[in-house]
Amino acid sequence: MLVPAFLEDHEHHERSLRAFARADKRQACCAAHSLAELYATMTRLPGRHRLSGEQVLLFLEDVRERLTPVALTGEEYHAALREAAAAGVIGGAVYDFLIARCALKARANVVYTWNTRHFERFGAAIARRLRTP
Repeated sequence: MLVPAFLEDHEHHERSLRAFARADKRQACCAAHSLAELYATMTRLPGRHRLSGEQVLLFLEDVRERLTPVALTGEEYHAALREAAAAGVIGGAVYDFLIARCALKARANVVYTWNTRHFERFGAAIARRLRTP
């Protein structure tokens, strides 16, 4: 498994890595757009932590081996954005909202996040699934 060295000193690295290492594609998934978010984040990190696109693609291969991407259809995206607007979700929180909708679509039992407060406001159906790694 490829693990970028810069992650090793992050406070959540060890627990997050253990959760990722336990993931099995038949039972674990991620929102498809999260792959693009990961790419965007890792290629724009500051200084020595920044990875090249090629390096991130290697990491994404590990993600694809362990997690099944779940995508919303065009209609599901539109409905989710209507829901987000009605709920007052603004800015980058919309991406978390879309992750929540992908989790519901996949009928996920657990949603792992370090930002439980962000997800709790998306309703009981998501809140009861939240766990930190």
